[in-house]
Amino acid sequence: MPRDTGPYRGPYRPGTGAPPDATPAPHRPHRADEPCAPGSALYVRALREGRVHSREAETVPCLVDFGLLHPDVDDMQWLLPSKPANALRRLLRGIEEEVTHERQREEELAAAFQPLLAMGFPSGPGAGVLAGTGTGAEAGAGAASTSAPATPSAITPLKGLPHITAAMDQAVSHCTREVLTIQPGGFRPISDLGAAPPREQSLLSRGCRMRTLYQHTTRHAFPVIAHFERLEGDVEVRTLSEVTEQLVVFDRTVAFVPADRDFGEALEIRAPALVGYLATLFDRLWQLATPLFPHPAAPQPAENGVTARQRTIAELLVEGLTDADIAERLGMNVRTVRVHIAKLAKNLGSTSRTQLGFLIGRSGILGPGQTR
Repeated sequence: MPRDTGPYRGPYRPGTGAPPDATPAPHRPHRADEPCAPGSALYVRALREGRVHSREAETVPCLVDFGLLHPDVDDMQWLLPSKPANALRRLLRGIEEEVTHERQREEELAAAFQPLLAMGFPSGPGAGVLAGTGTGAEAGAGAASTSAPATPSAITPLKGLPHITAAMDQAVSHCTREVLTIQPGGFRPISDLGAAPPREQSLLSRGCRMRTLYQHTTRHAFPVIAHFERLEGDVEVRTLSEVTEQLVVFDRTVAFVPADRDFGEALEIRAPALVGYLATLFDRLWQLATPLFPHPAAPQPAENGVTARQRTIAELLVEGLTDADIAERLGMNVRTVRVHIAKLAKNLGSTSRTQLGFLIGRSGILGPGQTR
């Protein structure tokens, strides 16, 4: 079809009834999640008709700014619409970059305040010393106050395994009531458990209670089960299909979380509100978890030939996750995930990945009341 390259005399399309001398309202800048009505209407028409003239977009520059319209390289006076899915991914990527930037700013701000938090906040007459305005007597009082033990920081970054281990050992030595632990991943090598029993047994011997959350794949990790069987005291272990990143909470007063994916850095958290939030999160997950030790729950029976593990994988497949993503979420290796997917496809009579997603939704194995 030949392209219309005739001149446009204004931001309107012939045949719409808009007069050539109509003056459009000025465009106000807005965010991508708050689209303007003129821009939305023009983008919808571009999707339907395949293109719009560049002059029509002059009054709604947001469409080009947000990547919803882009120039036609064959004829630059026309604009072509971007696919909504592609535009959405690009806008979401921009939001993710902004979130990453803000998180980096938070870390930099926390690091900048760390020396100040370590100093504490003296009260009374000696407080003027920090401001440089105190008298001689006040300086003496200030010196006495600075000799007092410093109040622990609300959040302390820990870099390197020696510092992390030292802080954990100190928390263990002061713990008197309970330890809450979330351990993601599945099978753990024996080497990871070698140094744990002495530390844990010392807690249990003092009358502390230990509650630990693992992923379901740990139910088949016999070294882990043997590890807990060697401990004497109030120990309980439960499992879930998915858990959060690693978490340890002592007496609901201090918590440790990883600060990077390589576990070379950690955060020691003593802010009461934040530690309370993490402990409550643990309690919520604990209520949903399946007992493993000391009284393991009976395995869930298969329904229509589909096991509980396969139902969990089916849910993640419907969400669009890849085999590698599913393996990471469930603490499994990719090969095991693919074996479960193959069994699921055979049971539902699927011959392709796309068909499998359709059959999962139609089969009813993902009931509305089902929990993972």
